[in-house]
Amino acid sequence: MTTAHNPQATARPPAAQRSMADLVRAAVSGWLGTALEFMDFQLYSLAAALVFSQLFFSGESAGMAVVLSMATYGVGYIARPLGAVFFGRLGDRIGRRKVLFYTIALMGAATTLIGVLPTYDQVGMLAPILLVTLRLMQGFGAGAEISGAGVMLAEYAPPHRRGFVASLVGLGTNCGTLFASAIWAILLGTLVEGDVIAWGWRIPFIASAVVMVFAVWIRLNLKESPVFEEREDVVDGRALSREQILEQATNRADTRTLEAMQRKPVKAVVVSFFLRFGQAGNSGLIQTYLISFMTLTLSMQKGVSANVVIVSSLIGFITIPMIGWLGDRLGRRRMYIIVMSAALVVIVPAMLAIDSRDLVWVFVGYVVLHNVAVLSPASLENVSIPEIFGARNRYTMTAIVREIAAVIATGIGPVVVAAWVAAATGSAVPIMVMLGFYSLSALIVAVWAKDWTGRDLTDPRPAM
Repeated sequence: MTTAHNPQATARPPAAQRSMADLVRAAVSGWLGTALEFMDFQLYSLAAALVFSQLFFSGESAGMAVVLSMATYGVGYIARPLGAVFFGRLGDRIGRRKVLFYTIALMGAATTLIGVLPTYDQVGMLAPILLVTLRLMQGFGAGAEISGAGVMLAEYAPPHRRGFVASLVGLGTNCGTLFASAIWAILLGTLVEGDVIAWGWRIPFIASAVVMVFAVWIRLNLKESPVFEEREDVVDGRALSREQILEQATNRADTRTLEAMQRKPVKAVVVSFFLRFGQAGNSGLIQTYLISFMTLTLSMQKGVSANVVIVSSLIGFITIPMIGWLGDRLGRRRMYIIVMSAALVVIVPAMLAIDSRDLVWVFVGYVVLHNVAVLSPASLENVSIPEIFGARNRYTMTAIVREIAAVIATGIGPVVVAAWVAAATGSAVPIMVMLGFYSLSALIVAVWAKDWTGRDLTDPRPAM
């Protein structure tokens, strides 16, 4: 197989070399952080749906309690862009390692503390206030976690293996979701409802501390990104101010830095935004709305929806690293074009298979749709967005673009489709149209973009 884009032509290994043990430690760190992030949110989403309305909002009517319980779930997503801005800028200024330690500690502590919160019956309105506060902390830390993990692994990995190594971050999403779902399944299967509400619900949150402690320990022993250490504007582990960078670049006649300081990364922002927008939009529809559609509109048993997600996520353990590896071999841009074109092709047959209500075809349709339209571009974006931006503001731009695009895409898609499906009396056509819209968005910018595979990550300029 030939390589479409020769990484060695534009990339060079960093002077600050890292051993294979360092790379493994960085990969485990990224995987654990992403697993904890998705485990946190899955634990909370299940608890919000099952018990939190009774525990923290029992002073309200039953219907309002459910609404308020789900609203606190959304609060975490509101905080994510704020965390992206704050921690992203910090990561570009003081280093990736320190910030990734802060984000994992903040996320993990907030999740564990939810498990020891007093309930409404014990302290009244203070209970939901504390719950919302911890959700804000969770989201604030998560806003820069997966972005930082992707940046760190991209900057650690050899240029010709970046896609495969960074795809390990994506495996953490499957691990976290499956682990959280398994814990809740065991609880609900072994405890009576009264015990779950009385004390059992606390177990998953407190148990998450084990993952947090291990992740914190790994990150305490993690070396800084070699690319960050090699940056010319970093002195004694801290980036210089804009004025100092300009003075330094002028004195050294550093044309790359001077160009980066003057140039607005408009195309880089647009391309990375819509690559993420397409993937996040598909994710919101397939992993969130489609499950409700199968259960409520198609009247399938709840167990079917849960099982198709588990089966598809397990297959994702093959899909994610395979797509990352192919991105290294064929080029990230070419793989985006292949993947998003494939997504457009499979949307209609996959949705017709799900709409048939035949159990076998439902599984086939969901697995194909999920792996092609969600997990494949997710594998590519973990390395693509960090590669597209320059070294000086890579963490900031990656985190901001990822979170804002995701909030817009996942905020609009499920709401529009839910209303459209209701108006169309349960037709699957609106879902097909919206999936086509998101997939086409990513395909168009991939065709428009200049290939960015394997570029020199010490370059302060954006890739396009």
